Amino acid sequence: MTRLTLAAFADRLPIGDWRNSPVISFTPTRIKTEILSGLTVALALVPEAVAFSFVAGVHPLVGLYAAFIVGLITAVMGGRPGMISGATGALAVVMVALVAAHGVEYLFATVVLMGILQVLAGVFRLGKFIRLVPHPVMLGFVNGLAIVIFLAQLTQFQIPGPDNIKVWMTGWSLATMLGLVGLTMAVIWLMPKITTAVPAPLAGIAVVAGIVIFFGIDVPRVGDLASIQGGLPLFHIPTVPINLETLQIIFPFALILAAIGLIESLLTLNLVGEMTGKRGGASQECIAQGLSNTVTGFFGGMGGCAMIGQSMINVKSGGRTRLSGIAAALFLLTFILVASDLIEQIPLAALVGVMFMVVIGTFAWQSLKILRRIPLTDALVMLLVTVVTVMSDLAIAVVVGVIVSALAFAWSNATHIHATTEENEAGTKVYQIEGLLFFGSADGFGEIFDPAKDPDNVIVDFMNSRVVDQSALQAIEDLASKYEARGKTLQLRHLTHDCHRLLNRAGQIIVDSDDDPDYGIAVDYEVKTGNLGGGH
Repeated sequence: MTRLTLAAFADRLPIGDWRNSPVISFTPTRIKTEILSGLTVALALVPEAVAFSFVAGVHPLVGLYAAFIVGLITAVMGGRPGMISGATGALAVVMVALVAAHGVEYLFATVVLMGILQVLAGVFRLGKFIRLVPHPVMLGFVNGLAIVIFLAQLTQFQIPGPDNIKVWMTGWSLATMLGLVGLTMAVIWLMPKITTAVPAPLAGIAVVAGIVIFFGIDVPRVGDLASIQGGLPLFHIPTVPINLETLQIIFPFALILAAIGLIESLLTLNLVGEMTGKRGGASQECIAQGLSNTVTGFFGGMGGCAMIGQSMINVKSGGRTRLSGIAAALFLLTFILVASDLIEQIPLAALVGVMFMVVIGTFAWQSLKILRRIPLTDALVMLLVTVVTVMSDLAIAVVVGVIVSALAFAWSNATHIHATTEENEAGTKVYQIEGLLFFGSADGFGEIFDPAKDPDNVIVDFMNSRVVDQSALQAIEDLASKYEARGKTLQLRHLTHDCHRLLNRAGQIIVDSDDDPDYGIAVDYEVKTGNLGGGH
């Protein structure tokens, strides 16, 4: 099967040249590109942060402060330059129940605890387990997230109706909105063909905003969502009782938020890594996310994590260093403090157009073409993760995908263990084992042999097999016990020295060879006295 890279899908969005980037030096041109990329990201962050605040049931400034603080700290300390973090919908949908039941102060306390848990995850290097996410799960995650981003933009096509209930646009207002969205997307597509001096998304926003403001076109604008004017975030200790009851309330939410935040951040880390040719940084990203959320909780923010949409905008606008993320956070703070009146005039259609281009670039279109060429299990896992991401949330989708992939792998290998047999001139029967020997195939392994009918001397050769876990060792011990009970000799060949050590009574029947394998056993195995064991 041809391996698909997420970077190959990402080049669908024609915003800059991000592939095969050389070593970056801070020339005036580079600094300009980084700052303009940050400005583009900041403009796209405003409506997202406001919308997610409404989802969580908190004031818009709570989301904007989170976007600023989380974005700034992760830009400075995160595991991948170019990544953008802020308030996200995946976290907001979990927070809403807590805020509704206990109030915003409990949310701040929960965000602090969430950050501490994420720091601990980084200290204990738990981020490395993101490697266990199979490629079909990654593709499903990307496709599902693209659909989620698309669906989130559709709310901008709603306007207040009778009794302030949101209704869908119709007639001329809908046509105008769609026209401006299309114009934004056209500018983004054409801009790189004309010049790369200005990031294409920024040009799209500027052109459409200029037209709307100059001609006074009546369309929804950022200010229609909420006012973003405010002051500097102030240090504030959450006013909640410091007791066990409070911990019982906030810990479950903190644990879920920490897990969702880290999963989304680490998957985004991998995606941006493929786009920029960078690797590693998982533990560093966990610590950065944790510190940013802990600080955010003390400054009245709702917490956050990595944002794949804004990260795509940044990287494809030319952002390669930490400067772009820092600039985005500082621009966002500037909007809050002194430029709110100007930013509130930006038409939502321009920002929707940018995000639609992100959707086009994020969705793994080639995955649709290869569905019939990849194993059925991989195709089903990809589709399952996509559907669960859209219907539920990212964390559940990834966990489901990993579990299904693991079960499919285990079942496949459980049914593939077999042996070829032969008898040599001395009348010894030789079993050549092929396939993984682990908990799933242990029963099948035992069914291969016939101790009652086999000759007095039997050899089991593991040259083409691999012993994986305790269940495999126990299966070998059980087999040896059956032959021993019938007074027959069983020899084990091509087991690792690790297995030799773990097999308690195998000293006289394990045959050492110069070509014994040397891989390590997956788990420690406690051998009981009187049992015969086998090894890797």
